[in-house]
Amino acid sequence: MTARVVVVGMPASGKSTVGQEVAELLGVPFCDVDQLIEERTGKLIREIFSDDGEEAFRAIEREASLEAINGDGVVSLGGGAVTSDAIRTALASVPVAWLEVSVATATRRAGLNQLRPLLLGDVRARMEALLAERRHLYEEVATIRISTERTTPPELAAAIVEALEKGEL
Repeated sequence: MTARVVVVGMPASGKSTVGQEVAELLGVPFCDVDQLIEERTGKLIREIFSDDGEEAFRAIEREASLEAINGDGVVSLGGGAVTSDAIRTALASVPVAWLEVSVATATRRAGLNQLRPLLLGDVRARMEALLAERRHLYEEVATIRISTERTTPPELAAAIVEALEKGEL
């Protein structure tokens, strides 16, 4: 069994919220990989970054993401999961919805959220750098690309479900 749909995108793009909505519409389980990591490690993501470093986090993230992708339901990956070759390879076999968000919107949503370790400091500059680094990876894995601008999570979820039903995703 593989995931029904995987949701990817930048931090603050709405992956968790929209993914949960899609799962509810489809009547299937939802897995937020960041939440799964925190439950399994007993640590917040920011604590893993702080205590063990980004490389250790990415190894944990890779294992949890691959397991989730091979599960049943809707999966929300962490914003940087697409930097892993193994995860991108696994995503080739499942529908992937990329929630595209502008730097301005993501920055406004993320604000000074201390739960996002890669966004500490100048949030807008970090967001711009992350998007520049990852945009081509999101494009590579995405089956469908959905703009989150001026759209609510229920509207985004409905668009994903509609794309799935039409075989577009």
